[in-house]
Amino acid sequence: MAVAAVLARDADAHTSALAVSEVSHAFGKRLALADVSFQIRPGEFTVLLGLNGAGKTTLFSLITRLYDHKAGAIQVFGNPVKVKPAAALARMGVVFQQPTLDLDLTVEQNLYYHASLHGMARREAAQRLTQELTRVGIIDRRRDKVRQLSGGQRRRVEIARALLHLPSLLLLDEPTVGLDIASRQFLLEHVRKLCREDRLAVLWATHLIDEVGEDSRVIVLHKGRVLADGTAQEVRAAGGADNMRAAFEHLTSDREPRS
Repeated sequence: MAVAAVLARDADAHTSALAVSEVSHAFGKRLALADVSFQIRPGEFTVLLGLNGAGKTTLFSLITRLYDHKAGAIQVFGNPVKVKPAAALARMGVVFQQPTLDLDLTVEQNLYYHASLHGMARREAAQRLTQELTRVGIIDRRRDKVRQLSGGQRRRVEIARALLHLPSLLLLDEPTVGLDIASRQFLLEHVRKLCREDRLAVLWATHLIDEVGEDSRVIVLHKGRVLADGTAQEVRAAGGADNMRAAFEHLTSDREPRS
């Protein structure tokens, strides 16, 4: 399976990792997303920047099939998530906003369980587990129960778990909320390195403006609509400001959102 995943990455070098086209979603009469469209390429670190309630988690829920999208289309490396959910989900790793580790299992037990869900053989899972836990600097805690770890360490485990089956697309929903500065910096640098070295496509959802790097692709989401999409420089220009904070505040002011 690991070899197949690597070959798939090579074959998909010129395919959109994630394509979201005119996606809308409502909860009753409340419109959560309105005609959201964007694409992410392999190796691209994309920040989905929005205030709490902007629709970031709703969008993640549609991409990962926790919700069924009624309008628009979502494809992961050409696989429509609605028509070919298994193929689409196999290509992605996810770190949700709310922790999903079993606190009473050890680190490696959590990862072995994830591996079994992806049909990985025990030997392959053991190799991948060692590789990913080493990369996030927590291999020495593999036999500790998760409840014994700090918040930052648990996030490292979740990232290792999400990458265990060698996905080509990684989704992270507010992954640094509640973490200290050192843990936040480590996670950002680690994931950016994965983009550079492994050509991993990343969608990093956050409301923290300082997580937008100068080399980031930025999608500003506000009240369910995309207000800006481009490089950090292009988003600053769209917001009419020379820094990201001022541009973001201008774009998300209480005037009518752009269509």
